[in-house]
Amino acid sequence: MLTPIIAAGGIVVNPNKEILWIFRRGFWDLPKGKLDPNESIEACAIREVMEETGISNLVLGDLILTTKHQYHDTYLNTEVEKTTYWYQITTDTIQEGVPQTEEDIEAIAWVKKADLAPYLAKTYENINQVMEVYLTSMH
Repeated sequence: MLTPIIAAGGIVVNPNKEILWIFRRGFWDLPKGKLDPNESIEACAIREVMEETGISNLVLGDLILTTKHQYHDTYLNTEVEKTTYWYQITTDTIQEGVPQTEEDIEAIAWVKKADLAPYLAKTYENINQVMEVYLTSMH
């Protein structure tokens, strides 16, 4: 029996049209995290991006897509199916950000579309899927 987990996050874009990436556990990733009790999915997306990156002045845009993946959660000691809601998110200010080290986030990077290849090469399959939908349908 799979334990369902809901998460939300997004592709954050700054005024320079750069996309926000986080580096965690050897992979580039997009900021996201688990839904808190009684929290809306939209509020979760904004909260998790702020917590993981320290970036503020976030404005939630359209839902890009949802992804599902299964994994073994060692903390819960159970098989999990995680559904993640991915949103377009913008910030109107240029900010460095602060990696949330207690979530094993080592670095934050703002990346121009032209420079995405090395990040896409070192990320997860579902993140590539999110980026592909975002880059083809949103822009």
